[in-house]
Parts: sequence; structure tokens; C-alpha cells
Amino acid sequence: MNDLPELSQRFGSGGFAAFAVAAVASFMLLAVGVPFLLWMLRLAGVYTIVRERRCQVFVLFGKVIGILDEPGIHFLWSRLGWRALIVRWLGRVETVDLRLYQDYLRSQPVNSEEGAPMGIGVWYEMYVNDPVAYLFRNADPRGSLAANVSNATVRCLSNLRLGDMLVNRHVMSQTVRDEVCAKSQEWGYLLGSVYIRKVHFRDVGMIRQIEEKVVNRLRQVTSAIRQDGANQVNVITGTADRQAAVEFAKAGAIRPEIVGAALREISADPEIQNALFQVLEVQGLLRGEAELVLLPRGASALGALAAVAPKVGGRSAEPTAAASGVNGPASVQVTIPVPPPQAFPQA
Repeated sequence: MNDLPELSQRFGSGGFAAFAVAAVASFMLLAVGVPFLLWMLRLAGVYTIVRERRCQVFVLFGKVIGILDEPGIHFLWSRLGWRALIVRWLGRVETVDLRLYQDYLRSQPVNSEEGAPMGIGVWYEMYVNDPVAYLFRNADPRGSLAANVSNATVRCLSNLRLGDMLVNRHVMSQTVRDEVCAKSQEWGYLLGSVYIRKVHFRDVGMIRQIEEKVVNRLRQVTSAIRQDGANQVNVITGTADRQAAVEFAKAGAIRPEIVGAALREISADPEIQNALFQVLEVQGLLRGEAELVLLPRGASALGALAAVAPKVGGRSAEPTAAASGVNGPASVQVTIPVPPPQAFPQA
């Protein structure tokens, strides 16, 4: 902006106006004129631009006069000759997409060998290898390919066993691809990969029944596992009990022999034998709960008193005393003689 006064002083008012007009004209020429000129050159058939993974097919009077499938700028006069001048006026230029095309067909209805209604999802890809056949041999190549894949899926995969249909997806994909490839080549494109992505049941009631069967089967398997574990535990417990019973029986069988051998060794010495039996008798008396009644010496009249009096000092006239032997305590009835009342001295 600071240079405008200097330019106006240098060129004057008329020179500055001419400079501004030239600048605007140059801008318009570069922004509008050059693209318009290039468009006229393309319309005249001088050159054309082919983009990446595209193909241009030139058709004049119902005949294909040229195919350009390499990306870049191409001069048509050297390729088409004088027909390049009129091909865009009297003919047409078709642009074909050569990129990989992918599609997915959902839930194609088939029936298994067992009669189960199944749905199969098919994913496939294709690309154009013959642009002329792609344009002129089929009005809707992609729709026809989808219809062929669907028909091949239903025709080739029906009446398969349910187990094979759920497992062997690679084999089924190869079968569908082999069925469609021959027809697709006639229409100008090649079929790429075909993959069975999904196999499912179409009947909701059947899905519920299968879920119930799976749940019941899991319950049966779980119950069988638990029962098998319980049976194994019982077998182990029974074996252990049997072995323990055998060992206890052996011990009970050899116990008398061991005790007899010990008593035989003790009986060899009479003093040790008498001391042992006395100790055992005392131990038996101590373990028992017998009642002892002490009587005075030489009391001959106590027997008659015990026979007449029902109780003496709150006790029975015929008390019992516990006597113990080697085999355990034994209850022995002892008659206690009590003197008559006149026999006791007066205080």
C-alpha cells in the first residue's frame, strides 16, 4: 500500500489504471481462460486424461475405436487419428472403474439335509479385466454377478448335512467360486475371493429349541460328571474301609496270642504274677462304683440284726460291694452281720 503513491507518481494516473486493468485481465485469463482452453482442447479430441485404476473406451458409430487403460495424459490424434476430432461430438467416451469391487449377500436361504432352514452370508470380490465385454455384453454386470452368486449358493449348498454346513466353510466357498467363475469371465470381469462368512438358523423357534437342547445337554454332562466323581469317592472310601476292617480283624485275631504270650512270661515268676493280679484287682475296685461297709471284728450278732432291720443308717441291709478280677469289675452281694440291740453296750 505504501508503494501506490510512488507508482502513481511514476506512471501518472493513466499508467496506474492501465496496470490495474492488465493485472485483472491476467488473473481472469489464468483462472478462467486456461481451464476453458484446456476443456476446448479435450472436446476437440486433442488429448485426454486417464486417472489411476480407470479405463476409457471410445465408441464411434457403434464401434469401439480405442481403449486407454494406462493412467496419464494421452494425445488422441496419434492414437485415433482424424476420428479423435469427432468422437466426442458424434460418439461417446465410457469410463470404466477397474478397482476391486466387494459386496456381501446376507442370509441366502438354504435347507440342510435334515430339513433345517438355514441362512448363509456370502462375501465376494470382483474386478474388470475386459472393459468392452463389461460394457456391452451385460446391461447390469454387478447385479448379474450378485444374482449368480446367490443362485450358486442356493443351488450348490442346499441339502448339505448340518454339521458340514456349520464347519466346512472353505469347501463351500470354493464350490460357489468354481460355479460362478466360468460365467463371470464371459461378462468381462473376474471373480476374486468368495468366502462364506456366516451360517445361521432362520427359524426363531428352532433357535430356541436348539438352545434348550444345548442347556439340557450341559446339565446332563454336569450331572454325569458329578455322579462319576461321587462314585469314585465311594469306591475309594469303600476300599479304605475294607482295608481298615481287614487290618482291625487281623489285630483282633492276634490280640489273644499277644496277651497270652505276655501272661505266660509273667506266670514264670510267681511273685510277679501275684503282684500283677493284685494291682489289677485294686484298679478294678477303684474304677468300679461299689459301696463298702466296714464291720467290727467278732460281731456275731450282726447277722440277725441285718436280717430283721430293713435299713441301718439309711442304707440297705444287704449292700453290695464291687470286686474286680482280671477281666473287669463284678457285682458281688455281701451279707453284713449286725448284732442285736441288747448286745451293744449302754452309754
